Amino acid sequence: MDNENMNDKKNIARAKKIKIFLMDVDGVLTDGRMYYIPGRGAEMVEFKAFHSLDGIGLRLLNQFGVMTGVITGRESPGTEERARNLGMTYAYQGFLSKLEPLSQILAATGLKPENVAYMGDDWTDIPVLKKAGLACAPANALPEVMKASHLVTKKEGGAGAVREACDFLLKSQGHWREVMRCVETAHWPGIKKTPMKIVRASEQKGGK
Repeated sequence: MDNENMNDKKNIARAKKIKIFLMDVDGVLTDGRMYYIPGRGAEMVEFKAFHSLDGIGLRLLNQFGVMTGVITGRESPGTEERARNLGMTYAYQGFLSKLEPLSQILAATGLKPENVAYMGDDWTDIPVLKKAGLACAPANALPEVMKASHLVTKKEGGAGAVREACDFLLKSQGHWREVMRCVETAHWPGIKKTPMKIVRASEQKGGK
């Protein structure tokens, strides 16, 4: 697929059909770096940082009826907590092969691939990107991932790339005036917290 910018009519048309925005975590919601710090015992504890800009965008999608979720190759309590705080609907962790989680989500929601936006940065994301109605990549994605995407953001993962995609969806679906009203009145919508489905590959029969 050819990369097209956010003013492209085809991308706007794709964005209007989106009902759920799924994404990878490392390199998308974060900058891809991981920090290991000694815990209370001998174990090492993994830390990662999430950007507040992305959080506001995801909250707004939640408010305007677009579901969100993560499909990631790593299992992390931090990722799970971040997803829960943002009112995400799905958190699939430990899945390097991401097509099965996508299939499960489509079956559970009754949505079609054209209703899915997905953002990824690495080779493991390409199969889902090729099926998504709106395939997105952050500026730091691998070249092959950018080639498989409809939309490449100006910002990198962990630095507002997800927010850029969220804003594009909100504008394309006609919600921007209401978003600006929130800005002017300093009245931000609360999260619609529905029970989040958490699936960890380590707890599945046969592992990943």
